[in-house]
Amino acid sequence: MWYEIRDDFVIFYIKAQPNSSKNKIAGILGDSLKINIKAPAVDGEANKELVKFLSKSFKIAKNDIHFISGETSKRKKLKLPINENIQKFIEDMEKI
Repeated sequence: MWYEIRDDFVIFYIKAQPNSSKNKIAGILGDSLKINIKAPAVDGEANKELVKFLSKSFKIAKNDIHFISGETSKRKKLKLPINENIQKFIEDMEKI
């Protein structure tokens, strides 16, 4: 499963693809949510871009998005507060 819902937050298991042509959610890849990120994986730039992208996509403050693990790996585990945008996104992704 690419996510876990716990109380008032969600944990996303993300497969980040840095150096992409644009930031986008590419879909489900196995047990991960694949996200393409424009920034290179150098000096934490891709992680910063990932947080910025998720913040804008789900209308969440950047400082409310936390890395649980994977800051130096392509496979990441992030904790985000649940809101209506995330709930709708999960529902939509489950239909695919």
